[in-house]
Parts: sequence; C-alpha cells; structure tokens
Amino acid sequence: MDWSFLIRNKESINVTTDSRKVVPGCVFVALKGEHFDGNDFVEQARRDGAEYIISGENALAELQDLARAWRRELGLPILGITGTNGKTTTKELCAAVLSTKYKLYYTQGNLNNQLGVPLTLLNITRAHEMAIVEMGASHPGDIKELVEIAEPNYGLITNVGKAHLQGFGSFEGVMRTKAELYDFLRAHNGFCFRNTDNPYLAQMAGDLKTVEYHTGTMPSDTHLVGGYNAENVSAAICVGRYFGVSKEDALAAIRAYIPSNNRSQLMQTEKNTVVVDAYNANPTSMQAAINAFKGDCYILGAMRELGEYSHLEHQNIVNMLLERKAEKVLLVGEEYKETTAPYPVFENVEALCQYLQREPLSGYTILLKGSRSNQLEKVIPLL
Repeated sequence: MDWSFLIRNKESINVTTDSRKVVPGCVFVALKGEHFDGNDFVEQARRDGAEYIISGENALAELQDLARAWRRELGLPILGITGTNGKTTTKELCAAVLSTKYKLYYTQGNLNNQLGVPLTLLNITRAHEMAIVEMGASHPGDIKELVEIAEPNYGLITNVGKAHLQGFGSFEGVMRTKAELYDFLRAHNGFCFRNTDNPYLAQMAGDLKTVEYHTGTMPSDTHLVGGYNAENVSAAICVGRYFGVSKEDALAAIRAYIPSNNRSQLMQTEKNTVVVDAYNANPTSMQAAINAFKGDCYILGAMRELGEYSHLEHQNIVNMLLERKAEKVLLVGEEYKETTAPYPVFENVEALCQYLQREPLSGYTILLKGSRSNQLEKVIPLL
C-alpha cells in the first residue's frame, strides 16, 4: 500500500493500539487478540478524532507495512540488535553512549517482536538522527520478518545460546535464526559489529563486513553486576567509537547508566544484598550468572520453552550448584522436581513467599534469577 498520503510532510506519527489513548490526528490500529478485539472500538476511535484507522484481519501486516514506509521516509541509520542473552542491556548501553552525541531513539522496554518493532519505528520522528531497534525471536524466521520491516544498516548479535529451544528445535536452529540479521545486512551492503572472541558469530558472519571488538573486562565503578556484562560494555564502546564517541565519553555514559526492569540490578535491602536478574533466563545466561556470582544464596526459577531439553538443562543447573557447594539454594518450578536437587523446590513463587515469611533470610548475598514467567520479583519485598 502507498502510505504517502499519511506520512507526507509529517514530523511524527502518533500511533496507538489502545482505543482509550486515541486523540485527534492519531492512527488507531484495531488489533485482535485472544481476549480483546480492537475492531469493536473502531467507531469510537473515529468519533474521538483518529485521522486513520487500520482494522480488519490484516491489521498487523498493515501496521508493519506502514512502519516500513515511515522508516524509508526518514532514511536515518538504524542499528539492529539481537542475540540470545544481553540484547536489552547492550541496547541500553549503546543508547547511553550514542545519546552523548546524537538525538537517538531506541526500543523502549522489551518492544522487540512483530508488534513491538513496528511501534518502535513509528515512534521515531524527523528530529531523530539515529535509531536502535532491538529484535527478539522464538521461532525460525522471526528475525527475517523483523529486519524486513526495520531494514537496519548496521547489526549486532550479542551471542547465541540455548533459549526457546522448543520453538527453534535445536541450538543450530537458534544460530540460523539469529543469522537472519547478518543475511539481511550482507544482501543490503550493511555491516555488523562482532565479538571476535565468539566463534559462533564468526561462523555466522562469513564474509559480511565487520567492525570487531573483544569481550574485554568489566570497567570499574559501573552499576552493572556480573562479569558476563563485559561483552555488552565492549560492544557499546565499539559502536560508540565507530560513530565518533570517544572511549572516555563512552565509559562515562556506561558508568552513569543504572539498570532497571530486574536486569543485572544490585539491591541493598535492610537484611540482604540482592542481585536481581529475574527478567529472563535460559541455560546459557543461567550458567553465566551462577559462574559470575560471588554470594552465598541462590534463588533460581525454572527456565521455560526448552521442550525436550528441559530436564537435561535443569539437571545441569543443579549439578553446577552442587559443584559450587552452594550454602543456601531455593528453587522455583515443577521442572526442578524432576532433577536430583537436594534443595527445597517450590511449585510457584507464592509458595516460596510463604516459606520466606516463615523462614526469613538475613545476612546473605542473594542471586535472584529465573524466567520472567516465574515472577520472582514478587519475593523482593521479603528479602
């Protein structure tokens, strides 16, 4: 569809999928979900002054098409970021660094899927000079779909690991899907920022034009916890230097960055020191977090969407804890009940909360990590 009638001479486009947020001149997208149908509110949106309404069975596809048209209209450079672990933190660090020099827009929160990416693109305005678009995937072809909407000029894959194996089928499936970002860049004369210490990324990149960086070591005085963040920091410094931000200015921006959303956050409570990394978890990130942790108490939630690999990967985590002779371990999720874990296993976070009310923890340094579906953040007030 030719969207020029809607985007011509516009400084910005106000798009909403929430009928309660319709204002005069906006675009209302009537999406249909499992428990809602935006098409029921089309007339209301019209009365409230929506300039244009996208509705019907193909509403999401039309939204994606509009986002692509707006991205082409703006023509600004876009860095696409994906990876199994660290993509959101790397996005946030790159944004902190690049914002010292450019008027930048970047993916807010976790809007990195087939709906989130077009909404991100449509939030970019003519005043912005650059953009960073985070891209997530849980099935083959997901990244291909997203890069064909965002059309990035540059790309960064943080790493590849064991996540969403139920959807990808295997680790090789993860690699093929993440490499779809490299495939797009190769076909459109783009290039990538790549960690040369990661052999999988080298295999995936092939002859793609590359700006290289190394994992490096964690700089001092940041608000990030966990040595595994070193590669995220190095990536942000590399991106910044390519776009003209000095290493000194990049490090200053990284040191000023404060993590949020339960990612690599260090909390000092009245009773304990808590490392909160409870937004996401998969075998690769869980193992990295355990290896980097220097404390004496682990509260770990189950890892989800692992399919036939679930039992093996949860047993591997238990084995790691046994090898480390962990002093205190509390596990959440039915998946751990099938392992040889000699630790308390709670069916859900509510059961864990009840336990902590009876048996409060005090004087510990605690790692709190698990898949988002565990809702481990609910225990923080009890720690």
